[in-house]
Amino acid sequence: MSNKSIGLSDDLQDYILGHSTPEPAILRELRAETASMEDHQMQIAPEQGGFMALLVSLIGARRILEIGTFTGYSSLAMALALPEDGQLVTLDCSDEFTEIAKRYWDKGGVGDRIQLYLAPALETLAEQLGQGQEASFDMAFIDADKENYIGYFDHCLRLVRPGGLIIIDNVLWNGSVIDPEKMTETTQAIRAFNKYVAGETSVEVTMTPLGDGLTLARKL
Repeated sequence: MSNKSIGLSDDLQDYILGHSTPEPAILRELRAETASMEDHQMQIAPEQGGFMALLVSLIGARRILEIGTFTGYSSLAMALALPEDGQLVTLDCSDEFTEIAKRYWDKGGVGDRIQLYLAPALETLAEQLGQGQEASFDMAFIDADKENYIGYFDHCLRLVRPGGLIIIDNVLWNGSVIDPEKMTETTQAIRAFNKYVAGETSVEVTMTPLGDGLTLARKL
């Protein structure tokens, strides 16, 4: 996990951010507050947030599904790119972290676009399918516990429309995926997930070195 793209120096990250559309002030403020927290490394990199916001605009997304909220940086970045009548559904289990997120969503003027579910994500995803939400989302972002990535992805395949986009974070796990000495449960789960997605014929896939590794899967 990293707050900047893997292998990127501080100076080069500053250069990239200085030659991109400026990060909104509300996102900078949230990033600064999260940086003081013990689990700050769970927040996505700012260049990744800008990239994901651009994708929202490029595909004309109106409904987004997010699995893993943390303090709300990614949901805020994407919600700011949604049209006024757009909706982002985000799933998490932490009251502590999502209280920060809700404060910034409201401060950023997008609180009415974001619906938070506090429950185990697989349960909420099954409920969404049971409520007839199949193929109703334009885009999904997965950034939660890695051991359940395959289950999350399979649900997203059903919930995202054909032509829609599924984005998965942390697929390089700070380079551990190619280190044979790294055999933690999480590392092995990410390796298994990456292999699973690469063999999935219902999507076209590209893995990028943005952030801690970002896979983009377009549903066919």
